[in-house]
Amino acid sequence: MTTATVEKTAAPAEGGEFNAHMEGQKLFKDWYAGLEGANQRGEHVANVFVMGNAVEILRAFDFRLVFPEITSLQMGVRKVSEDYLRESEDYGYSPDVCSYVKADVGLILREHKHPAGIIPKADIAITSNMCSTFIKWGEIWEHMLNTPTFTLDLPGQRSANWTVRPGDAQHMADAQWVEAQFRDLIERCEKITGKKFNMDRLAEIEDNVNKTVGHWNNVMALNRTCPAPYNAMLDGLTYIGIMNIYRGTPEGTEFMRRLEESLRAKVARGEGRVAEERFRLLFSGTPCYVSMRRLIELFETWGGVFAYSDYLTFAAGGMDAADVRYDTSRPLESLAEVTALAAQRGLSNQFFSHERLAQQIKDYDVDGIVFHGIKSCRFVSSGMADTRNYLNERLRLPSLYIESDLIDPRYWSDAQIKNRVDAFFESLQNRGGAAPGTTKSNAHTLGSQA
Repeated sequence: MTTATVEKTAAPAEGGEFNAHMEGQKLFKDWYAGLEGANQRGEHVANVFVMGNAVEILRAFDFRLVFPEITSLQMGVRKVSEDYLRESEDYGYSPDVCSYVKADVGLILREHKHPAGIIPKADIAITSNMCSTFIKWGEIWEHMLNTPTFTLDLPGQRSANWTVRPGDAQHMADAQWVEAQFRDLIERCEKITGKKFNMDRLAEIEDNVNKTVGHWNNVMALNRTCPAPYNAMLDGLTYIGIMNIYRGTPEGTEFMRRLEESLRAKVARGEGRVAEERFRLLFSGTPCYVSMRRLIELFETWGGVFAYSDYLTFAAGGMDAADVRYDTSRPLESLAEVTALAAQRGLSNQFFSHERLAQQIKDYDVDGIVFHGIKSCRFVSSGMADTRNYLNERLRLPSLYIESDLIDPRYWSDAQIKNRVDAFFESLQNRGGAAPGTTKSNAHTLGSQA
């Protein structure tokens, strides 16, 4: 069985047992509370995405940050997204448009009334080429709200098997290109806020990011153990949400520190997310937030756990690598260098996902992979068929393809998906997988004795 290699954690947390779900919900509630009334208080607000967002610069200017993807997906979690989607379709948007975008348009049409509170209007929106939809989304804000946008052009992976190394000529050229854009953004922020950019404040924020990412890498590595202490596509969604919303803050660092500590304790006790882990799985694609718990239930009933998901890489904008660390002695230059590396990782998960998936399958000792096609997201879904064929042919790894949507419940078919999941696990058993009532770890022990 694969054994995780992780760094030493900090001193034990205070305040009793850590409940990641409850603490995460509290932090989400606090975030929404901070957004409520921001315009009335005269606070500056920025719309940013979870990939390619220059959060560190915006935090240095004390912007309140709105993550439209997260406010949209929260409508799905709260089971009200269909109302917003229908309103945007009645307004004229096609059913094929990204459901995140349509939910946000519905939010605008409802005068920014979100089920968690009023979402403030932004003084600036940061878009990037990390997803083509981001740029079009920014155009919607310009058209409907007169929100000025700033688009970052971030270099990605150029070809298959192409790797850029920190400090080489290509990386430095990419970093200089990104740094020039950051300097333009800083000027824009100074004009909007009336504040002078503070390089020491940027370094402080980057130090918090370094600590948070360090804990996050350890959290992911812990799931290489068997049984896996958490489900990457249920618990992991809370973890990555906090990492994004509180990136660069002491609150985000402390959450991730205590999370790592609590998961280490579970591993030490031999506790897993699934009581009897029989199959270790990898989830490729974005979640179906309106039916996520039901989807996980269908897999966990069979003793299947999602030990990893590539969503945890691209939803963090590539900020999950051991070499992604800021040099706080030169904060702006380092921000550009790290952003160039993170953008490559984030974009490679879209265009060259087979390379990273092949490695992740080995790292997490995966028995099968589940591809989730999204009806309204061609960016994520269009290459899945080729990736699936590649992994089937090269690694002979069983795979399952299911399709629904991000937050549109009209594309969820419970009976159809259940039938496909059941057939998938039956095929895993027929291949000699763990027998009913036998855990994955016990199956490995029995195999070594044979």
